[in-house]
Amino acid sequence: MMFLLIMVFIGIVLFEVPGLIRKRYWRELIAFSLFLLLAFTMTILQAIGVEIPNPLIGMQYVVKDILHLNYK
Repeated sequence: MMFLLIMVFIGIVLFEVPGLIRKRYWRELIAFSLFLLLAFTMTILQAIGVEIPNPLIGMQYVVKDILHLNYK
């Protein structure tokens, strides 16, 4: 399973990164790399059985407690 995940992410990098470098999209390359690293980390953690918290709880905290907005 891990090998397959690593191969998929390597495939994504090999498909996307050369075009970004060729067109000199440095900011897009940095953003792409950060999001890909975040996705890779979360995928590996989930694959090995680490429970990842639900992001909805954090968003509800921001909307309800910090911004003081009511939603239904």
